[in-house]
Amino acid sequence: MTRAIATRTQTMLPAPTPTAIAKAVAVLEALASHRRVSQLARATGLPVSTVHRILQEFVALGWVRDGDEHEYLLGPAVLRLAGRAGDDSDLARAARPALHTLCEQSGYTVHFGVRQGDEAVYVDKLDGRGAYGMRSRVGATFPLHSTAIGKAILAHLPDREMRAIISRTGLPPRTPRTIATIPSLVAHLSTIRVRRWSFDDEENVARIRCVAAVVVDHRNVPVGAVSVSGLVFDMERDQVCRVAPQVVRAAHEVSAALGAQLYPRPAA
Repeated sequence: MTRAIATRTQTMLPAPTPTAIAKAVAVLEALASHRRVSQLARATGLPVSTVHRILQEFVALGWVRDGDEHEYLLGPAVLRLAGRAGDDSDLARAARPALHTLCEQSGYTVHFGVRQGDEAVYVDKLDGRGAYGMRSRVGATFPLHSTAIGKAILAHLPDREMRAIISRTGLPPRTPRTIATIPSLVAHLSTIRVRRWSFDDEENVARIRCVAAVVVDHRNVPVGAVSVSGLVFDMERDQVCRVAPQVVRAAHEVSAALGAQLYPRPAA
């Protein structure tokens, strides 16, 4: 009888209450996909007041920053930490051999970026042979709609997911050449899917051109992209066509290293 009562008592015990650290981590992780307090509360199951208090503490520490229209974004402290961790991450380690080869073959600056919610973040960068340097840095985030890496990712997402992202973020023009209408971007992404590489023609930063190809994981889900970048005078149109197959091969090799089952390796 005593054992039966004890067993019933144990099964009726309430679930343990999350610790303060667990609540804070849950909010921080949810920020990868949600930006408003109400959305974060629903995603974490925490009261709105608790989420708001945690966010304010993170803002004070630099881990979260206030966005427009009562939104919250990951802050510089988190991005710096992500940048330092990126060099040691499994993704960066898997990509590094292919990135080195691409950098040596092309001579351009090479980036590896991965999707982070509605944005992407650089996890690796190799400087090219040019005398100039790119301002990009590991740990920095960037938009999807105006960059070669971002467009390569968007092009290979399910249509509904792609449209949901651009609906949430909008298509703010970064330069006069940014594709800033949904029909134009959707048509552009269709072209990317067919030719297997994307092109940023001064759409994110003036006088910079980039070529990228998508990287997928073992589930064939797009997780990021590999790119080469150069100044417009150093990356003419004929050079874009020359380097694009090299970028596709590098992205294919990174995907294979992540366990992806892909189409045959592109020819040299």
